[in-house]
Amino acid sequence: MTTPLDRGQWTDARVETVVPGVHRIALPLPNDGLRAVNVYALEEDDGVILIDGGWAVPESRKRLEEALAVVGHDLGEITDILVTHIHRDHYTQAVDLRRLVGARVHLGVGERRSLEMLGELRSNSAVSTLALLRRCGASELAERIEARLDPDGFDASHWEAPDRWLGSETLRFGRRSLRVVPTPGHTRGHVVYLDEAHGLLFSGDHVLPHITPSIGFELNAAALPLGDYLDSLRLMTRFPDTRLLPAHGPVSASVHTRVAQLQVHHQVRLDQTLAALGSTFRHAHAVARRLRWTRREMPFDDLNDFNRMLAVSETAAHLDVLAVRGKVVTSVVDSVVFYTRTPAT
Repeated sequence: MTTPLDRGQWTDARVETVVPGVHRIALPLPNDGLRAVNVYALEEDDGVILIDGGWAVPESRKRLEEALAVVGHDLGEITDILVTHIHRDHYTQAVDLRRLVGARVHLGVGERRSLEMLGELRSNSAVSTLALLRRCGASELAERIEARLDPDGFDASHWEAPDRWLGSETLRFGRRSLRVVPTPGHTRGHVVYLDEAHGLLFSGDHVLPHITPSIGFELNAAALPLGDYLDSLRLMTRFPDTRLLPAHGPVSASVHTRVAQLQVHHQVRLDQTLAALGSTFRHAHAVARRLRWTRREMPFDDLNDFNRMLAVSETAAHLDVLAVRGKVVTSVVDSVVFYTRTPAT
């Protein structure tokens, strides 16, 4: 029986059995406002499959080991880890578990170049956003973030290559089939795993029940990440509706219901972004400062620098979609991109 976990309880250490043989395990995240990431343990005849790996910190491995023991398994029984995307709270512990127990790591092929770029870094991966911030007119914010980077705080070995790159295909493990569906947007190589027989979608960060995923915050950024994300949301409605098993938040009853809410949210956000642009030339940082942020409708200046960075990148993503739709035009002045409404708008 599924344990009812509401919005404030999903980070509990309890194991939630979604259906027989499928268990949700919330693993802790260090210094992260999301508080936890869900991994899903799928019991098979020859071992355990994980959907996502978690963040490679000792507390996370300990919690995972304890949770597996509750359902009668141990770390050594993990045979495969199917990762939705390369962000550290999903990928890094998968690499550690491969070293520890020999589990095979699977990842969407669209992440290949991003993974290579992570391996080439010599410092914290946040440096990848500094050029974007400067193009968006947020040079002071970029300088503050750069000044706080720890050159010894990034370990590229956490992003070793997977054992297998995944495309649009179906994986079979004993009696279970999982359809791999590429869903670019949150990252270029994000994938979800669809269990059609049991009506389950392991959605990673693509569809989340209470928040919207960040857009355009990656090394190998797409030309139009929000456009990709909206296309990937529409793709979800082409499959029969299923239960939503997200990476952050509780299990929900309907993927289609949440997708419709996210589509409305982004249309509203596009309208708000256009209104915040006004009738003059503004860069993305200036527009972001005129918008409200998070469910609490916080002013931009009340955000910390990390969330300001996300806000600026997401504002740029929305402005770029408005440009493709013919609502705004762009110009570049001193390497900064400015936007203005088209005459018709």
